[in-house]
Amino acid sequence: MNRLKEKYVSEIVPSLKDKYKYKSIMEVPKLDKIVVNIGVGDAAHNAKMLEAAMNELEAITGQKPVATKAKKAIAGFKLREGQAIGCKVTLRGENMYNFLDKLISIALPRVRDFRGISAKAFDGRGNYTLGLTEQLIFSEIEYDNVVKVRGMDIVFVTTAKSNEEAHDLLKGFGMPFKK
Repeated sequence: MNRLKEKYVSEIVPSLKDKYKYKSIMEVPKLDKIVVNIGVGDAAHNAKMLEAAMNELEAITGQKPVATKAKKAIAGFKLREGQAIGCKVTLRGENMYNFLDKLISIALPRVRDFRGISAKAFDGRGNYTLGLTEQLIFSEIEYDNVVKVRGMDIVFVTTAKSNEEAHDLLKGFGMPFKK
């Protein structure tokens, strides 16, 4: 069993149950999935860029990414409907906990001038979005093989009903929120 999964069962569930006075442990919010998304605007002109981003995302998450396509044509960006413009991975179960562990303990501390992540990026329904500016903070990415430095969005989808519950859940996992 993963280290964070054990921590969730043994520490986080009892503390949240006490704090929010839940009657059943099934009411306690849990991490449902993590979605990692990379937007590749250059993919419209250069297919190799999308391929490089997909390879990097697969190395980071350990799961094969899916290409995301444009929903509608935008002439100003020279973009046609159905054209591949990014890639994403949805992590659940064991992979999700492994990725979260790697993000919290290895990747985020490698960010330059890191003072914690913003506590304001909750959406009102208990989901949290984290934007990273470069993929180089992950140890799986070799600097020499990087075609272009690009960022990514990481969305933590929880079963929490409010931002406060989701904040406490993620803080329990060890997310380094700003004070």
